[in-house]
Amino acid sequence: MGLNQGYVHREQVGAEGAGRTLLAYLSARHPRADSDLWRTRILEGQVHLDLRPASPESPLSPGQWITWARPPWLEPEVPLATAVLYEDEDLLAVAKPSGLPTLPGGGEFLEHTLLAVVRRRAPEASPMHRLGRGTSGLVLFARTAAARGPLQAVFQERRTRKVYRTLCQGHPAEDAFEVASPIGEVPYEPLGLLHAATPGGRPSRSRVTVLERREDASLLEVEIFTGRPHQIRIHLAFAGHPLVGDPLYGPGGTPRPGTGAVPGDPGYLLHAQRLELEHPRTGAWLTLICQPPPALRTSA
Repeated sequence: MGLNQGYVHREQVGAEGAGRTLLAYLSARHPRADSDLWRTRILEGQVHLDLRPASPESPLSPGQWITWARPPWLEPEVPLATAVLYEDEDLLAVAKPSGLPTLPGGGEFLEHTLLAVVRRRAPEASPMHRLGRGTSGLVLFARTAAARGPLQAVFQERRTRKVYRTLCQGHPAEDAFEVASPIGEVPYEPLGLLHAATPGGRPSRSRVTVLERREDASLLEVEIFTGRPHQIRIHLAFAGHPLVGDPLYGPGGTPRPGTGAVPGDPGYLLHAQRLELEHPRTGAWLTLICQPPPALRTSA
């Protein structure tokens, strides 16, 4: 694939921007571009404040709109092949390959995302949950705008059941156990903040079942009762059994010492295998399944 279509970014200034200059605000909010680059963009007229060209020293007020157009760019190559697992007039369940981002983000991905692929089939589709870039498996979309609200209610009221498979390092002492370490943001130099195990985090709960013990790893089934970012990776690491190949989370559920990895970096095996839910329109209980890759299947 060639260049994408570019992107027009719009954001509204909040209370934290009051009195700051346009340059200082953008440099702090979007540090991937340094202040020199932001100054150049502003001086070249690429950045508008309330739809008018501005200067780097323009003072900001809450409620103002900042707009800038990013020209088309070449996105990283990722696997774009997906499969439809279930579809009706309200729902669309698809299989996401490992390596494909669910949503745009990170300054790299816009059209090389699961959202872009699915919207070629269903232009109004919206994902009801997301998987990390390195995670494969089932993602459920509300197929239409009308279905989005009722389906969101199903997820918010936890009328769902989500089950994953993964491969962890070592052998847990028990065949079945729960992890309930709180998960919240902690300082992390490469990103500023990172979700990890921390006593001040939000309540989180996972149930782990050992399916198979291998030479130096264990095949696990993990049911999550909360949906915190990177929950399974963090909880297994907190329990002393990080995911095989995870470049980021180590024992204790925090970043490995000396790592510069970010959450989207690949290397681990994690698969969303099953999603059960109450259909938002019919009330029927649906069980949706996405078969795991060979490495996450039992040998029996």
